[in-house]
Amino acid sequence: MSFSMPDFMPALPEMFLLGMACFILLLDLFLSERSRIVTYLLAQSTLLGALLLTVSLYEDGRALTFSDTFISDPMGSVLKMVIYLATFLVFLYAKDYLRARNMFKGEFYILGLLGVLGMNVLVSAHSLLTIYLGLELLSLSMYAMVALQRDSLQASEAAMKYFVLGAMASAMLLYGMSMLYGVTGSLDLGQINSSTAAMEDNFMLLAFALVFIVIGVAFKLGAVPFHMWLPDVYHGAPTAVTLYLSSAPKLAAFAMMMRLLVDGLGGLQEQWEGMLILLTVLSLAAGNIIAIAQTNLKRMLAYSAISHVGFLLLGVLSGTQAGYAAAMFYAIVYVLMGLGGFGMVVLMSRAGFEADSIEDFRGLNERSPWFALMMLILMFSMAGVPPFLGFWSKLAVIQAAVGADLVWLAAVAVVFSVIGAFYYLRVVKVMYFDKAEAGASTVSAALDLRVVLSANSLAVLGLGLFPGSLLALCVAALA
Repeated sequence: MSFSMPDFMPALPEMFLLGMACFILLLDLFLSERSRIVTYLLAQSTLLGALLLTVSLYEDGRALTFSDTFISDPMGSVLKMVIYLATFLVFLYAKDYLRARNMFKGEFYILGLLGVLGMNVLVSAHSLLTIYLGLELLSLSMYAMVALQRDSLQASEAAMKYFVLGAMASAMLLYGMSMLYGVTGSLDLGQINSSTAAMEDNFMLLAFALVFIVIGVAFKLGAVPFHMWLPDVYHGAPTAVTLYLSSAPKLAAFAMMMRLLVDGLGGLQEQWEGMLILLTVLSLAAGNIIAIAQTNLKRMLAYSAISHVGFLLLGVLSGTQAGYAAAMFYAIVYVLMGLGGFGMVVLMSRAGFEADSIEDFRGLNERSPWFALMMLILMFSMAGVPPFLGFWSKLAVIQAAVGADLVWLAAVAVVFSVIGAFYYLRVVKVMYFDKAEAGASTVSAALDLRVVLSANSLAVLGLGLFPGSLLALCVAALA
């Protein structure tokens, strides 16, 4: 047997991430508490370095390596760039929050970087084996991050729920993959796609495998009825960890769905399209209706995330390139809005106080008009109010659904979007029309957090005024 060396260049950012994570892990052992800022700076430098490597290696074509288990393509490159930027913002937002709670430790940043590595592997997967490897690396990192605040019973309970339910979902996904491998005889997504299109005799086995794969994907996205972990984990985890969970991993979950359903099971589109329609309607309905009853802002944003998954699926199930681009656009926009929303919770928090209740934002306009305006921009964007960025992302996926003759489903999405506007506007009402409690503190946070969070919110407004460039980038990535 002959062995040929694979081309390592397409995976250079991943190798850099792994090397730096190992280096930071070792270095952190010798750092004192006062020197922990070194770990933070190295983690941020690692993300910037990986970003530069990904930009420098960006190509319009597709490149396969490691026996065709790893693919480098424009969609993967764009998603990786956004993942780096989102994680960079998470680390920056979380720094002072972690310090105030004696959680400013190397584990948060090392696990965060290993999670990014898992996301990258998932984004560039071209084999069932690579998908599972990236998924488990990401999942194990997030389980540990949720349980990082060891003296918190709430965080420990959230981590246990997440671990048990995540293990069940991973087992179902793995079972579906094993059935798919048994039918097609291949782990390669390209070969699976070619095989499934001509396998009418084994249709029942393929459909059986498809059900379990869709369950695994739906769990990672947080789609109803596989959403039960999401509100409890978002609420129970420290806000800095919730900020991480709600941002970059959503892009990895979107990439996993695209790799499995589009690249691997495109020949079964009629079958998985029906499943996604059901998940879409349930997610839109449950997410928006249950969010109305929430008084905790983190739980409200968790149910909001479930409703946003419904819109994301709306673009994918259209089965067209325009629909896939719209779904990718929606995923990126949601990450940008989610970073700002949970970033505001971090901004308002202080030692011994979690600003995770809607009432904690009462009279924010009196205490800090500027950040009340930033939160207003984020809430209006999530609600889909023009001209904010969220409006254009919703419009894009609804247009994709209409273009695929799913007019009734687009109408359902519009109706639930109007219903969902209520709980976003309630936050605005509390900030601007309710009086601040006597003795309520003013907003005080580090300069870097205030500046970057303001830029985050203003980007939602600015890109909303000029959405064409970001949408064109998504269209080009999936051309």
